[in-house]
Amino acid sequence: MEQQLIAWRRHLHRFPELSFNEFKTAQFVAERLGEVEGVTVQTAIGKTGVVATLSNGEGRTVAIRADMDALPIEENTGHGFQSEHTGVMHACGHDAHTAILLGVAKLLAEKFRSVQLRGTVKLIFQPSEEDTDEEGRSGAQRMIEDGVLEGVDSIIALHVCPWHPVGTIQLNDGYSMANVDVFRGKIRGSGGHGGYPHLGTDPIWMLASVLQAFYGVTSRRISPLDTAVASIGEIHTGAASNVIPEEVEVTGTLRTYSNEVREQLSAEIEKAFQVVEAFGGTYSFRVDRGEPALNNHAAVNTIIKQTAADLIPTIQIVEEKFGLGGEDFGYMTQEVPGAMFFLGCALPDGVRRDLHTNTFDLDERCMLLGAEILAESAIRLLTGETIS
Repeated sequence: MEQQLIAWRRHLHRFPELSFNEFKTAQFVAERLGEVEGVTVQTAIGKTGVVATLSNGEGRTVAIRADMDALPIEENTGHGFQSEHTGVMHACGHDAHTAILLGVAKLLAEKFRSVQLRGTVKLIFQPSEEDTDEEGRSGAQRMIEDGVLEGVDSIIALHVCPWHPVGTIQLNDGYSMANVDVFRGKIRGSGGHGGYPHLGTDPIWMLASVLQAFYGVTSRRISPLDTAVASIGEIHTGAASNVIPEEVEVTGTLRTYSNEVREQLSAEIEKAFQVVEAFGGTYSFRVDRGEPALNNHAAVNTIIKQTAADLIPTIQIVEEKFGLGGEDFGYMTQEVPGAMFFLGCALPDGVRRDLHTNTFDLDERCMLLGAEILAESAIRLLTGETIS
């Protein structure tokens, strides 16, 4: 099984595809699933997603999700199986996630044949975790809209983790990854001649006050007991050295855990832009909502944790929040009780290879471990106490 997982992962790594363009990836997944006895396969779910179903009569329905899309990054790992698609790379481990879930399909199919399991397992191969379509919808949203979670009682997933070695998993009850929102603000003045600034209103001058107010929001307007980050990533203005522009555009990200703080942070950041009115300027402001915070269900986490400890007595279990990155699996845990755990994948040479970098890599020994934990956790969710 381990060698099969590695072969699948390396094939997927060589031929990465961007969000909602996972056509060959989905074809490969469907073909491999078609080789597994007892699996029913559906394609084109959530545009380019694949769903495999194992079922044996009445009972609970458990779902396991893996994402399939790659990132617009030029790879620099030097592997013999390096990406053959220029400017596209599996830099977030989704190739491993997909290979792991294919392995889960084989493990669970064997269990359904050899043990009298009752119920249904859905294996969800999701497109577009990294991006959204022209309507601003991610792969998780599109699959939910196509009914993938109908009748599902619980759902689990994993994500490879380059800050922990193989043999370690990280879990956290409750909010574990962030609400991800993008704000777009514009400051408007009259502009004018650079030699006669007193004859107009200067939006760049006003920006200085906006920035001072902006960077004070999280330290002075949000409780220190709450999690909130506001960062500016883009400022655009001007076209000539002697022309005061009429407008400054500011774009950035807002990260929170709770919905209450999410709303408060947006309102406070808008107030930072309002200060321009005191200087004769005007402003516009909007927030584009992204994926919700990943909210891990404590009871589901307990099953994953106990499963891991039973399967691998030497496993190291770290219980900490995952950080303020985004993960559209949060849309799924809004719908049904679920949890994601992080699977240690760091190579043993001590070199840090972070997610979303052109040198990202993983220790492929983690994959069999991940497949075993997911498969056994699904069985226990089918046969154990009801999750509510």
